[in-house]
Amino acid sequence: MEERIKSFDEFYPFYLKQHSNKTCRLLHIIGTTIVLALVFTSIYHTNFQLLIFVPITGYGFAWVGHFFFEKNKPATFKYPLWSLKSDFKMYFEILSGKISLDSAKD
Repeated sequence: MEERIKSFDEFYPFYLKQHSNKTCRLLHIIGTTIVLALVFTSIYHTNFQLLIFVPITGYGFAWVGHFFFEKNKPATFKYPLWSLKSDFKMYFEILSGKISLDSAKD
């Protein structure tokens, strides 16, 4: 039986290992960028109907990355909140250069 991860500090390294494929990471970056654009656009234009596309876009790009490139099951199925937090952490760490898009350099 698989042991459950008990803290975010323990989870994040696991999350990064689940995102070791460059294309998977790139798809996460694209999806998260579109999600942020949708949220800001919906607020700016007070068109909250746009928010329906947030989970479709976010999960759509991520799941394509996992199922077709990473070839694993998304961590969000077991750890939804930590996965969401980790996605944004990874997003900003890649954009800032703290971690690379190509995980072989991490």
